[in-house]
Amino acid sequence: MSQEPEEMNVNEDMRPEYDFSGGVRGKYYEAYMQSSNVVVLDPDVAEIFRDSASVNEALRLLAKIAKATAA
Repeated sequence: MSQEPEEMNVNEDMRPEYDFSGGVRGKYYEAYMQSSNVVVLDPDVAEIFRDSASVNEALRLLAKIAKATAA
């Protein structure tokens, strides 16, 4: 039986000493998705907002204004 090309690439990259037979796929996925929320600011924006507190304050104010004008 011949392997599909994708399977061959995966097997070629794996060393024999790697053993994932007891691994659980996605074991930490939910925890990672709940705790990881990284946003990269463009340099010009980062000059204005030096820390996450200032970004959060500005976004909350913007959200409040948007909500008030939509009503």
